[in-house]
Amino acid sequence: MRLPRTNHGEGDHGFVATLVRTAREKGVAGYYGDGTNRWPAVHRDDSARMFRIALETAPAGSTLHAVADEGVALRDVAEVVGRRLGLPTASVPPEEAAGHFGWLAAVLAADQPASSALTRELTGWRPVRPGLLADLEAGHYFRAPTASA
Repeated sequence: MRLPRTNHGEGDHGFVATLVRTAREKGVAGYYGDGTNRWPAVHRDDSARMFRIALETAPAGSTLHAVADEGVALRDVAEVVGRRLGLPTASVPPEEAAGHFGWLAAVLAADQPASSALTRELTGWRPVRPGLLADLEAGHYFRAPTASA
């Protein structure tokens, strides 16, 4: 089974949490280039359910994609992050991306839409949890960092 770059939800410490942390550190919610690069995404509860379905019902040798949001524009993600943190949103030019985003710059540079249409048809799986932007709006990514974080 393949997961999209963003497997989001409460307790996530991956790409989205890193973008929020970077915005706090830099004082700007940045997005790579023009911000049209897309990330597929799935809520971690939906991906967990897809793993169960895959083990229980998928034909042997199936290639499955646990994708709920086929491609969320990074500019849209940055706009929610900026609004929730009270920070400006701005483009980070490609030549400055490594300095701004660090290791995440190479991931942000790619446009990576993906689909789970065949997986849904084969397995009947339907994501039911919030999409990436709705999950960001829920606020858990923006709680004040703790000393251990």
